[in-house]
Formats: sequence, structure tokens, C-alpha cells
Amino acid sequence: MTAPYTSARESPGAGSGPFFAVFYMEYPLPTAARQYVADHLHDDPAQLALQARRYPGLPVPDLVRQIQARQKARVKIPTWAANPDLVFPPALSVEQASSDRTAAFKASLVQGHRLADLTGGFGVDAAHFATTVTEVQYVERSAALAEVVRFNLAQLGIGNVQCHTADAAQFLRSTPDAFDWIYLDPARRDTAAKKIFRLQDCEPDVLRLLPLLLHKSRSVLLKTSPMLDIEQAIQELRQVRRLWVVAVDNECKEVLYELGPEPAIDPERYTVNLRRDGTQQEFRLNRARESKAVARYAEPRQFLYEPNVAVLKAGGFKSVGTAFELFKLHQHSHLYTSDTLRTDFPGRKFRIRAVEKYDGPALRAHLGPEVRANVTTRNFPDTVAEFRHRTSIREGGDLYLFATTNLEGKLLVLVCEKVTA
Repeated sequence: MTAPYTSARESPGAGSGPFFAVFYMEYPLPTAARQYVADHLHDDPAQLALQARRYPGLPVPDLVRQIQARQKARVKIPTWAANPDLVFPPALSVEQASSDRTAAFKASLVQGHRLADLTGGFGVDAAHFATTVTEVQYVERSAALAEVVRFNLAQLGIGNVQCHTADAAQFLRSTPDAFDWIYLDPARRDTAAKKIFRLQDCEPDVLRLLPLLLHKSRSVLLKTSPMLDIEQAIQELRQVRRLWVVAVDNECKEVLYELGPEPAIDPERYTVNLRRDGTQQEFRLNRARESKAVARYAEPRQFLYEPNVAVLKAGGFKSVGTAFELFKLHQHSHLYTSDTLRTDFPGRKFRIRAVEKYDGPALRAHLGPEVRANVTTRNFPDTVAEFRHRTSIREGGDLYLFATTNLEGKLLVLVCEKVTA
């Protein structure tokens, strides 16, 4: 078939903004077009566009967009990127889509008979929800994108997702159904493609839509930008039962809020770091336990601990130390130490080989002839770039330097080796 296909400036999450550049793509792709994509999947799209005249019988600009999108998807959605039967929307839509790992995690949080994904986008979340929920209603206001997703789901053999072209409010008001779960990931860019983080500036406006959401479902899963302040979100949403801060390989990707008619007074905060090896680091806290936690302080001991970004984003500055019986180096460093190794700590773990002065001649002696190390600065006056410039230490190697401040206000550099256990 031939269908309109949106090519640019689509809104994050919702998958469709107010402006579209439309071109036409035939799918499934003809044999010659599929072969072109396969042959050039690892080539530079800009160079391919310049060479379009070499292939007069092919819609090269459209195929280059396919290649760009597949290249973007290679890390985030590897199984989809490797599937020659799928059609890809513009690369921007792929950038805004969930990764396989985060989508699978979201799917693990929901269950039941019926779920509505109100901001369907590229359909990655809907495809994963379909593995844990009997029936998924995918809602996307871009008809072109919804048609691509409908086609792709059929190629993937996913038969329990129904696709609808509508905006979130329109769909909820028109459907007679109630849902076990409603999921939405509001768009976080305005019409000028500037990033925005306030809930009321997103599309759809969750704050305005919330009564209708809770009328249609007792459980709403809301994804927000990791830049949004958690305390502010809890206060504005008012209906938060619990929340998850999700990181992938120690990069904070999203915050998920479960909303319901009976909110928690102090919502539990679950932190999850999905790691490359398939394991995940978890920690949970709430505001009450964090405020009651009393940090213990000490000079560096045998081991050093750096909490992952999900723990810090959730506000676990003291409770993570008390939970694992660790000592903190300084109130503002968020680095911890102990004499015995805690392998279950949710973050990076290091063995301290030496404690040196900043700029001390002994520091470079640890680094060998190449003078390389991985540098982190915490509660330290210089940035990493300034540290490297001042010490002439290059990036790389197996050693890790933590430049920080001790309890007496003295600048220290901890020379460490990573513990992989």
C-alpha cells in the first residue's frame, strides 16, 4: 500500500506535533528498495542523499530516512532495527521512542485485561504492554504514524493491539470502555522544538486531563522527563501512589508515576538502574525515611561507593548510606566509604588504593608512563576539564580518580580501582 508518512518535527512522546512534512512511502518496501536499505545500512546518510541520481528508479530520499531511523534504533530497539520487514518513521520519532529496556520495564509494572496507551508514538511501549496485558488500545493523533505502527505490529505478529487515530481526550470521551491501566507520555517540546519540563506545558495537559483519566481507570502510569522536579510533580499531580526513577547504564531516562484515586501521603520511590549485562540495581526510599536518616561521617577507608543517578534523582542522599551501613565522606559529596565491601550497593564500587593531595607529586606516580585515569569531581572547586588541565592527566586507563573534599575542608584525590562484583 502507499500511505502518507510524517517526516519531521513530531512531538516527543505523543508522536505528532502541529507541523508535518509529508511524503509517501510504499510498504511493504519493494524488493529493490529493501535491498538498497540493507546495502547502505551502515553508510553516511548525507553522502547517500548526494548520490541519489545513481538510483533513478528508487525513492532515495525516503529510503535514506529509513536508513537514518534504523541507525538511530540500532542501540535503543535492536530487534526492530534488524528486522527488514518493518517500516520506520523519521529518525526524530525513533529518538523519542522508549528503548527496549525501558519499555520492558514499564510493561513489568502493569497487568490486567485492558490498557490504553494514549500517546502511542512509534509503538514500542504498546508492543511491550501487549506481552503483559490482554488487550492494548494504541492511540496516536498522527494518522500516518498510526498506520505505520499498525503495519509493523502485524509484521511482528502482535495481534492484541488495536490502533486508533485520535488525541488522548478525544479517545477517552468517545470510548465506552474502562481500563485497568492508562499510560501516557506527554510531549515535552513546544511548537518551536524547545524543551519544556512543566507538566502544564506538555501535550496532553495531564493536570487538566486527570479527572477524566481517573474516571476511565483506577491506575494511570505517567512518564515524565527526568528533568522534572519530583517534589513539584508530586505536589501538582496530588494523586501519586508511588513512582519509579529509571536509569539505563547509569543515565537517568525517565520518571514514572502511578496515579490513582487514593494517593499515598508519602509515595514510595523506587530507583532502578538497568545495566548492560541484563541485571538491575534497585533501591527504595521515601521522604520520611530520608529525612530521618542520620549520616555517619569518616575519612576514606578501604572501599568507595558512588550511588547511581536514579538514587540521587530520587533524593537518596542519606538513606542510601544508612541502609548499607556506610560512612559518608562529606555532607555535600554523596560519596560513601566502608572497611568491608557491600556488593549489593546500588551504584559504582571501588577499592581505594591511595589518598593523595591535589597536585601532589605522588599522584602522577600511580598512573604509569601514559599518565591516564578516569576522573570524577564531587564537592570540588575544579571541573574535570580544569583538573585534567592542571595535572596533565589524560582520559582513560584502568584507574579512577575521585577529586573531593574531606570533613576538614581539605582537597583530596582518591586513587581507586573499580570493583566489578
